[in-house]
Amino acid sequence: MITYWQAIWLALLQGLTEFLPVSSSGHLAIAGMLFHINTDVGPLFDVLLHVGTLLAVCAVYYKDVWVLIREVVLLVVDGIRYLVNRTKNPFRMYRERLLALYVILASVPTAIIGLLVQKFLEDLFLSSLTAVGCALLITAAILFLSKKIPAGTKQLEDMKIRDVLTIGTVQGFATIPGISRSGSTIVTEFAAGLNPEFAVEFSFLISLPAIAGAALLNLLDAGFDSFAVNAGPYLVGILIAAVSGYLCIRFLLRILKRGKFYYFGYYCAAIGLVAVIAGFFI
Repeated sequence: MITYWQAIWLALLQGLTEFLPVSSSGHLAIAGMLFHINTDVGPLFDVLLHVGTLLAVCAVYYKDVWVLIREVVLLVVDGIRYLVNRTKNPFRMYRERLLALYVILASVPTAIIGLLVQKFLEDLFLSSLTAVGCALLITAAILFLSKKIPAGTKQLEDMKIRDVLTIGTVQGFATIPGISRSGSTIVTEFAAGLNPEFAVEFSFLISLPAIAGAALLNLLDAGFDSFAVNAGPYLVGILIAAVSGYLCIRFLLRILKRGKFYYFGYYCAAIGLVAVIAGFFI
């Protein structure tokens, strides 16, 4: 049975670190290995925390999320019409549809990497505090690199397919505990010349299929037997993860507008060094 205190602090940790470029999985690993805090409270609660963070993204980018859902449905409808009627040029291309196609395309390498090597990478890093610390130091280096990259101007229409696939591949390898998903994808988008504001938007939009996919995989092993016993803490966890995630996204957008994204690198470097040093003594 999960307690309210466990639900609150785990939900806060998930909401605060899922979107800030500091690696939520890295923090969970450090909390478990360094402070002997029980971070394993069952797959169902993990699914519900992911639902909370999904709600946060949907709240901030609700217009784009609606566009994605609508365009995916319309793509299916147009595909069926083409198969039935053999009409010419069934897939009309415009900005909203291009956004949906690019989100789907970016999710392909993420899904392949997640299905093939995610478990191996997680087991490899979660067994070593030093490895997680080194991954956080890599995240810090990535964030510091963003300071050297000039602000780009590319918008959605200017993106190339190779840009989308590269971003999706980077997101796939960000399953490594200590490697920040948001940090690595956003800096990759900076390097591709994307406008900073659009880079953040696209990073969070491609996180929707990734987070939802991870939640669905966990749901297969979760079951709902524990929900009746833990309904109160579970609902509190969803709410806190959603609210804290929403506030973090808003905070991150302000930081980016000020050109201070690399500031998070100092935090990751400090936590990473602590983890590396502690790994030699534990």
